[in-house]
Amino acid sequence: MYDVVKMLHSYWAYLALLMIVIASLNALFKFFGNKEFQAVDFRISLFTLIVMHIQLLIGFVLYFTSPFGFKNLNANGVSGLDSLSRLLAVDHPFVGILAVTLITIGYSKHKKKLTSKPKFKMLAIFYTLGLVLVLSRIPWSNWMSWM
Repeated sequence: MYDVVKMLHSYWAYLALLMIVIASLNALFKFFGNKEFQAVDFRISLFTLIVMHIQLLIGFVLYFTSPFGFKNLNANGVSGLDSLSRLLAVDHPFVGILAVTLITIGYSKHKKKLTSKPKFKMLAIFYTLGLVLVLSRIPWSNWMSWM
């Protein structure tokens, strides 16, 4: 089961990363371009929110089935982990939760705004912060090595 969940988490990550990049750029360009908020903008932000939440749920399953997640942390403690183990057991999950939280906050805040500029501002700020966090904690060596 671990291998299937790991593969699913890794491949879904491509979609998640693509969507968060698209949503962030869409919000930034339309915020600075003073564009009107349209149905496609709503769909992009909603689909990104859904994709990121699915990635988080897959990540939770992986965290508890992987020998590098909770099992490693439980067996060795934080002080007993090397840098890659700490990334996989502590940093990556924590920052992933934080990124999805920011994206969720941005989505919720944008719905309460009545005009386009504040809507795009909320999405641009929170989705871009989420993107930066996601990019900062992707285990690039593991992600690219098995493909």
